[in-house]
Amino acid sequence: MQLTAMIVNIIYSIIGGFLTLLFMYIGYKCFDKFTDFNTSDELARDNKAVGLVVMGIFVGVGIAIGLVIGLGLN
Repeated sequence: MQLTAMIVNIIYSIIGGFLTLLFMYIGYKCFDKFTDFNTSDELARDNKAVGLVVMGIFVGVGIAIGLVIGLGLN
């Protein structure tokens, strides 16, 4: 019984991890589409402001999806 719950939680965590990466990618692409500059080029030119915004997107989406996954496991 407990082994089954562990396996289900591991599978749920793996699926949640993939969903988190997917939403981070979507957030990055939306930010790139809404701005009038190319985010990849600005990051390559070591633009720290763009880097901080992209970091904020990744951290924010990661926390939000992580909370959803964490609450779903309870």
